[in-house]
Amino acid sequence: MTPAEMEPRIVRYGDLMPCKTAFIDAHTPGSDQKENFTIIGGGVSESPDQHVHIAIPHGFNIGAAGQPPKCRNSLHSHRTAEVFFVLSGRWRFFWGRWGTAGEVVLEEGDIINIPTGIFRGFENIGTDYGMIMAILGGDDAGGGVIWAPQVIEDAADHGLVLGENGKLYDSKKGQSLPDGIAPMPVLSEEELKAYPEMTPMEVVGMGVRRYNDMMALGQHAPCKVIGETGIIRDKPGFEVDLITRGSARPEMHEHDRPSVLMPMRGHWRVTWEGGATTLAPGDTMSVPENLPHSAVPSMTGEASLYHIVATDDPAGPTWQG
Repeated sequence: MTPAEMEPRIVRYGDLMPCKTAFIDAHTPGSDQKENFTIIGGGVSESPDQHVHIAIPHGFNIGAAGQPPKCRNSLHSHRTAEVFFVLSGRWRFFWGRWGTAGEVVLEEGDIINIPTGIFRGFENIGTDYGMIMAILGGDDAGGGVIWAPQVIEDAADHGLVLGENGKLYDSKKGQSLPDGIAPMPVLSEEELKAYPEMTPMEVVGMGVRRYNDMMALGQHAPCKVIGETGIIRDKPGFEVDLITRGSARPEMHEHDRPSVLMPMRGHWRVTWEGGATTLAPGDTMSVPENLPHSAVPSMTGEASLYHIVATDDPAGPTWQG
């Protein structure tokens, strides 16, 4: 594969195309400055304005959220796994029906595997624009987002209505629900009982791992972060490894399905049969299946890279069941 053929499978951080109208809370004060990015796969955006960088199915989706300080993403749930790692900034993740069941603060490089079936949100509590990278299970990411009732109600007060077809309609632009399309129904109190209030011990203990700990574990071999034998023992339909300078190998290898490389720290030289390129933090590269390749740091200093590949496990509810 030539470098020109590979280029459409590389998304540079500086080329990311944001959408500011991706979700129902796009006009809600406190959430109206979010930028959402769909890097690989269709994602879960509710807006036709969302740009998809790489549409090739991988068995999972890759996205990102960029937010200025004090901007939050409203409470929602997914039917498949949702994993985040912090690329930049300082972030507070919270969960529960009202976002009060628990919270945890993540720093750069930290990762969180959020259980399916609970409401979750996140907020940039740093002092500058921050970015978190997201992995969603499945090619269709579980069919969209399930919003806490108050999010839908607040959005209606600011002109946005979500149709039962999963599309947004903005009264500020003169839009209204088409004939035959009803509003997305709000979850009833009985339906809400299916969304547990998990404790901090459950969410943090089973689903959060710190960057420095993973770096220490990955000094001589890649740190299996998420997987059947990972330090987060889960099978969400994909595996995540953290590769460090000490565990990177120059020998070529290949996978029987597409894999994704996402540098966290340092510059990485990726070589494949036919070409080579250098990736920087925030870049995302999709390596085709059955293509021999290698990735090694290209400069001195700290170096780490997240590696994601799909598995044959179903992408539905995982350790939360």
